[in-house]
Amino acid sequence: MNGIGQDVWMAVVTCFAAIFTQNILLTTFLGMCPFTSVSREVKAAIGLGVAVVFVMTFTTVLNWLAYYWVLVPLKLEFFRFILFIIIIAAFVQFVEMVVDRYSPKLYQTLGIFLPLITVNCAILGTSLFMVIREHSFIVTIGYGFGSGVGWLLAILAMAGIRQRLNESRVPEGLRGPGITLIIAGLMALAFVGFTGVLS
Repeated sequence: MNGIGQDVWMAVVTCFAAIFTQNILLTTFLGMCPFTSVSREVKAAIGLGVAVVFVMTFTTVLNWLAYYWVLVPLKLEFFRFILFIIIIAAFVQFVEMVVDRYSPKLYQTLGIFLPLITVNCAILGTSLFMVIREHSFIVTIGYGFGSGVGWLLAILAMAGIRQRLNESRVPEGLRGPGITLIIAGLMALAFVGFTGVLS
């Protein structure tokens, strides 16, 4: 298998690993704030999840290009945090304008959490993991997309469970954040069960 073919294969494996065995939300617990807050309704969870997939995929790729084409040649790798945050903030602003223009109802539903994608630590974490793990460009595309899909899958599952819980009798002391964190822990255990299938 040639270099490009091997990179594509690694990108596919990394993508599936990022969704299941290395889920950015359920194995490293990055991006918990919007996860617990926006997962009350499935529709809002889908909207935010799709936005996170889009932002995470493209910002990871843009950050890879900025890191390896700008920072590394200039030996300014220590600026990566600042540069990554600037790129993420600019891209989120673009997504916010598009959602506001084409889906005002979704924009109102997501509220403050849409601009807060900028400080969603899962997105910055994906870019930093990409650098730490020294992924190639093609593998970075798979990793960014897989991490976004994994986050979407987790918040969608949580939203579905929480909507069903509205019809259930949850003890008074566990309502709200308590039961949400218990469910998140059980979901994390389920995803950890995939460990060893893909690494």
